Amino acid sequence: MEMEQRIADLETRLAFQDDTVQALNDVLVEQQKVIERLQAQVEVLARRQAELQSTVGGESEEVPPPHY
Repeated sequence: MEMEQRIADLETRLAFQDDTVQALNDVLVEQQKVIERLQAQVEVLARRQAELQSTVGGESEEVPPPHY
């Protein structure tokens, strides 16, 4: 192979690799956004669950009626 052909092949490979890296980066950025959104939702649900448990837990600690 001539040197010019080898250089052209390398440039072509580099261009495809650049496109692949950019596509992977785009996917990674989108996944990070999804992860952050899911983490926020989990935090909200954890707070709600804690609130419900404290509400339900408070009721179960009531003094039993005198006939027990």
